[in-house]
Parts: sequence; structure tokens; C-alpha cells
Amino acid sequence: MTLRPGELSELIEIISASATRGQPLRVIGRGTWLGGGASVRADAEPLHLDTFSGIIEYEPGDLTITVGAATTIAELDAVTAPHNQWCPLSPWGGDAGSVGATIATASPGPFARALGMPRDLVLGLECVDGTGKVLRPGGKVVKNVAGFDLTRLMTGAWGTLGVITRASLRLRAKPSVDETWAVPFDADDASLPERIGAFARGRTPPMACETLGTPLASLFGLAARKHLLVRLGGNAAFVAAARAAVATLGQATLADARIWRALRETPRAVAVRPAMSSGVRALNERIKRAFDPADILNPGIMG
Repeated sequence: MTLRPGELSELIEIISASATRGQPLRVIGRGTWLGGGASVRADAEPLHLDTFSGIIEYEPGDLTITVGAATTIAELDAVTAPHNQWCPLSPWGGDAGSVGATIATASPGPFARALGMPRDLVLGLECVDGTGKVLRPGGKVVKNVAGFDLTRLMTGAWGTLGVITRASLRLRAKPSVDETWAVPFDADDASLPERIGAFARGRTPPMACETLGTPLASLFGLAARKHLLVRLGGNAAFVAAARAAVATLGQATLADARIWRALRETPRAVAVRPAMSSGVRALNERIKRAFDPADILNPGIMG
């Protein structure tokens, strides 16, 4: 059986019926990140959400946008770019993944440290919990205050508490100057980590800063050495000052900004989730029972 609801009422019906039967569901957005997390139970029926896509509401003047959860990162960028805006979600893995999967897995990208993690960029959500109840935590605007922060609870829950159907996101204006610089360095330079840290915490912090090993640097057309890849953004005066700070790290050369997309699409090692303490596990189980008492949403994926 292919479960592919076309609207919210159908999704509610599927989840409610599955909870009654005790039938587990495997939540699938665009299907590009199914290898993340632990394995979902083998008897889980695939629940495809690709119809929950598209732009629902976009207010360029408010720097906010509401999209269907299956909207891809590429589609989000394509809509906001003509207004000289963007959403810094830009997760590792590339632009083919969905907004909903990025939020559900709390997947960061190269801009996360400077411009915000997924939990910082999500203003509000619509989702359906494991009982078929519709939840709409948060809102569509930045100034929103409302009780317990269910938005952050759902962010990083891997679809085990609720199926995300739409998301309202915070946008940013694109910087007037946007430059990427590559700085080669020696592997035995013991002072480099401290100098990079001081630069990143300084008065002109970069939008992104990543280290490239020699094979990756060569793949991207740089000299066969390790490199520090730095992206600067802001007005002309700010970027000029930041450029001078980069120069203190080494002989920097200007790089094509498209290198960031290539870097994001490069396969990365999956981080090992640390073991939970007994107290944290007990709390997680209580939360799971509150939102998905029948344990039908992505059972097993959290380990």
C-alpha cells in the first residue's frame, strides 16, 4: 500500500487509523536522507509527504515565509532570491532535501554557527502528532510568545513526535558584498586553531568557516594543501575589515562562491549520537508517550 495523503484531513485519517491498529509509519518527505538516525522498524509503512510542498505565504517586507514541509531547499532559495533574500538553513547534504526533513533532523549547515541553527530559524510549525491531533506551535512572525516551546521540541525529534506539514521560517537579506576566500595552511601549524578561533570570535566574524583536507581542496580546484574556506558577508566597510582579518591567517585567494554548494553536497561522516543517561531516556519516553502513545511514528529511529 502506498500512503500519500493529498491534504491535511487525509493525513489525519491515516495517522488516526494507524494508531488504532498499532501500525507503524515511516515518514518520508523527499526521501533523500533516509539513512540518517537508527533504523526504523521493518514493518513500518512508508508515509509519503511530497504533496505537502510549495509556497503558502511569503511576506518579503517581514522577512518571513511559510512553506509546505516537502518544499526543497532549492525551491526555497529560488523563491526568495528575486527579493534579494535567503534562508540560511542550507543544510549539509545539498539542496534536494526538504525543509521539513531539515527541521525534523535539526540538520545544520556551514552557516549555522554565525546565522542560526534550524531551531533559531523556525518561527512556527504545523504538524500532526501520533494520535491524529493537529498542532500549530509558534507563529508566522518573529515577535511571537506562546507557552511551552513545541516548535523547538519538534525540531530535531526526527518525526517521532509529529509529522511536520508546513513551516514558517525567518529570512535574511542577502549581504551587499559576499566573498569567499581560501587560505592554505600547513598541517603542523599548531597555532592555527587558536588564530582561527580568535578570528571567528572577533569584530568581523565570517558567515561560514570550514577546513578542507588536501583531497577535498584538490577536488575543488585548489592547491594540493589543506585550506581554510571563509565566507564573508556584509556592507563594503565590514567586508573590507574582515578581509584584512583573513589576511592575518595566511595568503588568501579569492574562490568561487559555488564551492559552498559543492562542499555541502560532499558526503560527510555521520556523527555518532552520544548515549543517553537514564534520566534523559526516561524523559524522552514520557514525551513520546504524550505525543505518540501507540509508538507509530518512525519507531526506532531515535535508538
